Amino acid sequence: MQYLISVLDDKINPGSTDREPFIREFNQRLKGEGYWVFAGGLADPEAATVIDNRGDQPLLTDGPFVESKEYLAGLWIWDVPDLDVALKLATEASKVCDRKIEVRPFL
Repeated sequence: MQYLISVLDDKINPGSTDREPFIREFNQRLKGEGYWVFAGGLADPEAATVIDNRGDQPLLTDGPFVESKEYLAGLWIWDVPDLDVALKLATEASKVCDRKIEVRPFL
């Protein structure tokens, strides 16, 4: 089963910025165990553009869709046997990234 693993950062209490070597090592382990599908970090929310093309004209707005102290800083997609494995790995990922992690299954 595939899961979206969201890495959440906090503007008021951000995670450590020196985690890259630990994240790289964790990613190698995920690949070695066959759980890795995709991962990537994201630019700050201020770099976002929101597009709403539901009306007569598309509306493009700079900045994040939601103003919040927490924001999506990166993501993984894992293919794991079940939720228990996803939660176990996400617990490790939170420590590795020094950030909150959200686990959501794909439909």
